[in-house]
Amino acid sequence: MWPAWAQRWPLLVAALWWGAVTAWSFVAVPLLFAHFNNPAVAGGMAARLFQVQSWVSVAAALALLLWGRAQRSRGQAGDASWALLPWLLLGALAGLVQEFGVAQRILTARQTGANLALWHTLGSLLVALQWLCALRSLWWLAGRGR
Repeated sequence: MWPAWAQRWPLLVAALWWGAVTAWSFVAVPLLFAHFNNPAVAGGMAARLFQVQSWVSVAAALALLLWGRAQRSRGQAGDASWALLPWLLLGALAGLVQEFGVAQRILTARQTGANLALWHTLGSLLVALQWLCALRSLWWLAGRGR
């Protein structure tokens, strides 16, 4: 049982990463705005979901980076760690930029007079980038056993 788990946990991490970004960004957040009558309440809840999503992206990418490093150190990686490296770094960076660069600007845009549409667009692009990086990682890991 343990050898099977040791071989498959990276795939599970990638699946959870992609599933979380998909569920929160494309299902939960739109439902919040559809069912709350107050956009400020829905926006606050959406901000919390996106915060968790950012940290899920960072944690998943970090876990997969560490896995790739361990594979390389044991000489088992082949091209595993190098094939995913740019996608994992980009996914983690997108999560960090979303959390520390864009999220607060979205929340305070109305009060500060900032361009809300611009910050929403940047936030959406960062979410899409995290989704794409998670999908690429999942796709690559799912095909690894063949």
